[in-house]
Amino acid sequence: MKKVLCLLLAVALMVCGLAACGSGDDANTQSDLAYIQNKGTLIVGVTIYEPMNYKTEDGQWTGFDTEYAEAVAEKLGVQAEFVVIDWDNKYTELDAKSIDCIWNGMTITDEGRLNASITDPYVENAQVVVMAKDKLAEYPDAASMQNLTFAVETGSAGEDEAATNGFQNVVPVADQASALLEVASGSADACIIDITMADAMTGEGTSYADYGYELRLSSEEYGIAFRKGSDMVAKVNEITDELMADGTMDKLAEKYNLRLMK
Repeated sequence: MKKVLCLLLAVALMVCGLAACGSGDDANTQSDLAYIQNKGTLIVGVTIYEPMNYKTEDGQWTGFDTEYAEAVAEKLGVQAEFVVIDWDNKYTELDAKSIDCIWNGMTITDEGRLNASITDPYVENAQVVVMAKDKLAEYPDAASMQNLTFAVETGSAGEDEAATNGFQNVVPVADQASALLEVASGSADACIIDITMADAMTGEGTSYADYGYELRLSSEEYGIAFRKGSDMVAKVNEITDELMADGTMDKLAEKYNLRLMK
């Protein structure tokens, strides 16, 4: 009788264990799309980066990626919320679910594909060297710039280009806006930033009217990063196709002076 009771107890424990394990699997395999829709928010990881994500004088978020994310969130039936992140730790924040995506003029790279799932590219970009306009003629190529001091955003494509081109004097900063400030303050001779920001923030009519660029170091594409294996990638690609078809993306590109990937 004891043997029978022990056997029945063992079977009962095994059944309970399987049930608990199945419950845990269900929780872990819940789709990212369902997770985001259930909580009602899409937490977007950003840095201050004009013209993609930045704030108006009254503190409201605006920019191409801001409006793009809000349009996608509306179609998902959720609210887009923007959180400033440390760009160097972006994938850690994504995996920890501190944010749901990285949507901030993010260059598609091999590192990005290794650490996240990324949407189809949506905007063309390039890395450019920004410096005082009256110095541009003196530095026509990367070889002539070897002794300059460069400000770059930590963990960015600009930082990668500095290494690729053998620039030794590099000042890492929190974001691309800070890289521009380093140049304007005289702490750096030049900075390597996205052409989208350079077009928006330098030249005539801007706060950096005396700064500009000639040299492009690379050509790139922007994508949106979600957690590895996330079903949000396919959903956002689908919604983006809709926004392309109805003219929303063209209007945003014209408003913020960007070139779409089509």
